[in-house]
Amino acid sequence: MGTASTGPDTMEATRAPGLSITVEKNPPEARLLQLGVKSWPKWGCPPGRFPLKFDAALTCYLVKGRVRAAVKGSCECVEFGAGDLVVFPKGLSCTWDVVVGVDKHYNFAPS
Repeated sequence: MGTASTGPDTMEATRAPGLSITVEKNPPEARLLQLGVKSWPKWGCPPGRFPLKFDAALTCYLVKGRVRAAVKGSCECVEFGAGDLVVFPKGLSCTWDVVVGVDKHYNFAPS
């Protein structure tokens, strides 16, 4: 799991209770094969700040990069990077602070 911290970037807003980002550090290859990660679409971005709202649950596997995600309406800040499997629940809003450019596979859960 990520670490929680507070800082000047904490945003004031409401969020659905109990929504948090789940990080699975370096999952085994068998798990990635079971999920079919390599068949998922790919997406990438350069370093920068990106506000995101998830209208559907998103699972992603980072091939490259490093991100700090600040959950809107919370002091929760989660860090993840290359080799991590990350789940964002439906309804979550956060800001990605991309420290190292990202290359990832992603899959949105069916609505």
